Amino acid sequence: MTEYPVRHFLSDDAVAHVGEGLLARTLPREEWTHEAHLAATTYLVLKHAEIDLDVELPGIISRYNESVGGKNTDTEGYHDTITRAYLRGIRLFLEEVDTSRPIHELVNELLMSPMGRRDWPLRFWSKDRLMSVDARRGWVEPDLAAMP
Repeated sequence: MTEYPVRHFLSDDAVAHVGEGLLARTLPREEWTHEAHLAATTYLVLKHAEIDLDVELPGIISRYNESVGGKNTDTEGYHDTITRAYLRGIRLFLEEVDTSRPIHELVNELLMSPMGRRDWPLRFWSKDRLMSVDARRGWVEPDLAAMP
């Protein structure tokens, strides 16, 4: 897998910008990076307990994608298994750290952890299974290893 430099967040406001921009569908499309996905989800877990992310996150991301001209199809846009895998990883990460720290520090630490890597789901799923239409459209159980 190609290595990309990790883009860190410099402030809590930068994380809030991504999280609130996702919710309001105002985040510019070019800012919706891998790091932004993880920052926004971490922000939502910590700052929006009223949102049932297990139920609502798929719609939040799908509507955002459409609002910036994207599509949610069998080959692009929202990917359910990857989203749910990272949501689980973020929750596991947050169970192990002091969440009273500034949120941008938590996000940056997450991004440098195994759970923050772009290829983290490939520890549990073969690429073919993870990139399948079934995995994009709904949760597909891992075929290489059980998730923590």
